[in-house]
Amino acid sequence: MLETDNYEKFKKDILALAKIDLNSYKEKQMRRRINTLITKNHIATYDEYVALIKKDKEKFEQFINFLTINVSEFYRNPDQWKILENEVFPKLIQKFGKNLKIWSAACSTGDEPYSLVMALSRHLPLANIKVIATDIDKQVIDTARMGLYNEKSIASVPDDLKKKYFTKVGNSYQISDEIKKRVEFKEHDLLKDPYPGGCNLIVCRNVVIYFTEEAKDEIYAKFYKALATGGVLFIGSTEQIMNYREIGFERDKSFFFEKA
Repeated sequence: MLETDNYEKFKKDILALAKIDLNSYKEKQMRRRINTLITKNHIATYDEYVALIKKDKEKFEQFINFLTINVSEFYRNPDQWKILENEVFPKLIQKFGKNLKIWSAACSTGDEPYSLVMALSRHLPLANIKVIATDIDKQVIDTARMGLYNEKSIASVPDDLKKKYFTKVGNSYQISDEIKKRVEFKEHDLLKDPYPGGCNLIVCRNVVIYFTEEAKDEIYAKFYKALATGGVLFIGSTEQIMNYREIGFERDKSFFFEKA
């Protein structure tokens, strides 16, 4: 049984060790998940666990990976991708030209940035497309760079794009190098790292729900600053920006917000 009386100290230790501020996550959920992981490692106290991840690189990576919620699939909520493809992209190209600056924030295993490249390839030559994709978790970024997915992950990809850009490898599907080349992956923490500026499109979906209300407000305000005027933020179907007008956004379709 885990002795869980010292969570405040644990949060400070993790901030010092991994530069991750657990105060910004919903405590009950996060604490329950962390306790499960610690117990799985047959450890009795938070202090012992901190000592373990300090000295064991693999356990440290396991912890970071565990903190990250990776539920990912290509073209998640296909109806919204249709709006992106048929309405948002043409508008952005008309406004900003052919070299759009696109940021896929909290990109998880790469399904989203690769989906963005494929969807945009219907409008622009691949040579014009570049997506910056960031995530806090080094392990999922490595997975994303590999570009190998199961059948369920790619189920919503339109058939013509599936045929064109995926190769079957055993029971998995490998995404083509020409799509991979258009995405630049980087580690990034939404809560503490500087945001790229002058973005024409920011996509951050189904991630912010895991943060506290204060952290959410801060992230959406930073996204607003990171967008060029007329740029668009695309959020997930489980999310809403209650105070979008206060931040300065105009709502353009249900999950698309424009920097006015």
